[in-house]
Amino acid sequence: MSRTSAFAIDVPDALLERVRKRDAGACEQVYRWFERPVYALAMRMLGCPDAAMDVLQDTFMKAFEKLPGFRAESPFWGWLRQIAVNECLMRLRSRGRDEPAEGEAFEPDLLEHEGLLPPQAADAARLAEALARLPARTRSVLWLYHAEGYTHEEIAALLGQTPSFSKSQLARGTRKLRALLQPTEASHA
Repeated sequence: MSRTSAFAIDVPDALLERVRKRDAGACEQVYRWFERPVYALAMRMLGCPDAAMDVLQDTFMKAFEKLPGFRAESPFWGWLRQIAVNECLMRLRSRGRDEPAEGEAFEPDLLEHEGLLPPQAADAARLAEALARLPARTRSVLWLYHAEGYTHEEIAALLGQTPSFSKSQLARGTRKLRALLQPTEASHA
């Protein structure tokens, strides 16, 4: 029986069995299928290309190591995504409270070409830039709540905080995002 991920990528049981047996070709195929969504998730949560790349590598190392325990009761992507989220959260906890790691400034370059981008891509670039300007924990709470569908109680448990912390970070982050996404006088000229 095959499992379908949220990305409608069919992950056949036979392929997963080959990965369990450390077949290099099978491991590479699974990696190629899921590298972009794992990297994108890490970028949204951490806002740094280097940190996102580290999460990508660590996520797959752990996934391939833990695959024998994967029971396929849920989609493979959901299981892999949880490993990636946990990796991001470990990095956030090790950084300290809202302090970016040294040299981890993310500056999206898509906005340089905003006039040439389709409207949805330009909106995505503006959102990525605004998210990157938020403190890491705030950005992570926003992402976990809105994009990943976690509850405040789940976020609190993941971050080692209280649900009220999650709620306040969400409210603060939403206000700041709105302010950052407001059109400026220069954009109307």
